[in-house]
Amino acid sequence: MTPLQQRLDTLTVEQLRGMRRGLEKESLRAQPDGRLALTPHPAALGSALTHPHITTDYSESQLELITGVHASVESCLTELTEVHQYTVRSLRAAGDEMLWASSMPCGLPTDETIPLGRYGSSNVGRAKSVYRMGLGHRYGRRMQTISGIHYNWSLPGVDNHGYFSLIRNFRRHAFLLLTLFGASPAVCSSFVEGRQHELQKLGSGSTLYMPHGTSLRMGRLGYQSEAQATLAVSYNGLEGYAASLHDALTRPWPAYEAVGVRNPGGDYNQLATTLLQIENEFYGTIRPKRVIYPG
Repeated sequence: MTPLQQRLDTLTVEQLRGMRRGLEKESLRAQPDGRLALTPHPAALGSALTHPHITTDYSESQLELITGVHASVESCLTELTEVHQYTVRSLRAAGDEMLWASSMPCGLPTDETIPLGRYGSSNVGRAKSVYRMGLGHRYGRRMQTISGIHYNWSLPGVDNHGYFSLIRNFRRHAFLLLTLFGASPAVCSSFVEGRQHELQKLGSGSTLYMPHGTSLRMGRLGYQSEAQATLAVSYNGLEGYAASLHDALTRPWPAYEAVGVRNPGGDYNQLATTLLQIENEFYGTIRPKRVIYPG
């Protein structure tokens, strides 16, 4: 019996039945001609700050659909489908916008005209917008328009050691998942405008691709950060992981110090000049997620 089989045998039926999951799906709002919709978050979809199932991610044009916590895969997918259907119907009723299906973005305007998410004038709402302003200064707004799906998962009876063991195993085999299931082989030329790349034209339109490419999203042109690449994050356990992020949250980064927290007019450029503004800024294929309680 292999070590993996031995570990699987320790899982009880009750534990497996207690497995919980949830989904967060991001999609850009696009115009019929394939360009990014620059309109505000549709009023029919409620408040992006407080709606439990429909919000925005980085951009005002980037919807995020969120399910609750589910005991079965079927019920989770059913809820996501229902939220998705409601969103599409609301967009159709309001005009001709649609949801862009690809992870890589649709036709984009100039970087500075990609609209940031707006969440009102409350302290929480303003902080969310300033955080996004900071992301734009640090990584460019185009990179932030890459959309994806977050899969949240938990298993009862698993302690921190068990979760970090899972994280290490996932990271060890992540290359295989991207090879087999990567689904972002092409991108609109507007995404790489002004950047050096080796992509090739696909047909006579504005689509670029790389032969045998599977995941431009996770490659050098995708969701990457040179600054974060300097982090030596420990996944050996919770204490080491927390210490790694604490360092990134408190260590000033010269390029971000040059941007400054405020501009000459007094408006905020970002939340902080440290390597990470908040812990959510840390990019990774998988990461532990704490439960945040209101109040």
